[in-house]
Amino acid sequence: QVQLVESGGGSVQAGGSLRLSCVASGDTANRNLLGWFRRAPGKELEGVASIYTRSPTTYYADSVKGRFTISQDSAKRRVYLQMNSLKPEDTAMYFCAAASMLCSGEPCLWPRNFADWGQGTQVTVSS
Repeated sequence: QVQLVESGGGSVQAGGSLRLSCVASGDTANRNLLGWFRRAPGKELEGVASIYTRSPTTYYADSVKGRFTISQDSAKRRVYLQMNSLKPEDTAMYFCAAASMLCSGEPCLWPRNFADWGQGTQVTVSS
């Protein structure tokens, strides 16, 4: 079993920045894909960014390209999401998730491919 704990959420004004962090523990040996997802009120869960830890290769939703950056530490048990130029539409609960799979492109951002999930951290962006 893998445990994931997010931190770094908060409230910022539009144009500001936040960095989210996710720590993975437990049996992480088979988890080669880490991702960030978000759920805004009244909307479905959306894949934001993911990183294939063994390449590494990254994937981003079109809505965040050029603004968000996903990265990992050398131990590959901590993943970050640097969020710049935040917009009100970025307001959501953000979740960290892990998967054991090989992927390329869009499937790397499909929530159904991820087995382990954190509890979420709230990001609120005011206009």
